[in-house]
Amino acid sequence: MSSEIKSDRVYTKDHEWAKADGDAVVIGITAFAVEQLGDITLVNLDVAEGDTVEAGKPFGTVESVKTLADLFAPLSGKVARVNKALEERPELVNDDCYGEAWMVAIVPTDRSAIDGLLDAAAYDKLLSESH
Repeated sequence: MSSEIKSDRVYTKDHEWAKADGDAVVIGITAFAVEQLGDITLVNLDVAEGDTVEAGKPFGTVESVKTLADLFAPLSGKVARVNKALEERPELVNDDCYGEAWMVAIVPTDRSAIDGLLDAAAYDKLLSESH
């Protein structure tokens, strides 16, 4: 599998990553998701700071030359930050999906919910089994 998987974060079966950052958990999409989608042309984050998100529910969409994909919240909680740069520069997702192209930061209602996500090894296994 050629997709980069970082060991300092956890993953969802929807190909999103989550990384603790102080009280918040920063969310983005994985290199595998970017490869599957192709060139990202539009990022719509349908939440604002202070909004509440529910685990498993969409908080936005990513549009590429191939398709439109929902972004699902991996955790329930309150939105602490939204990456506004993606509205103007959606191509950041193609260039730096694990860095500058984070999507939102959520302060989780239940901090232990992050333990239910996939570690890097489990996510790698998921990817290898799906091919």
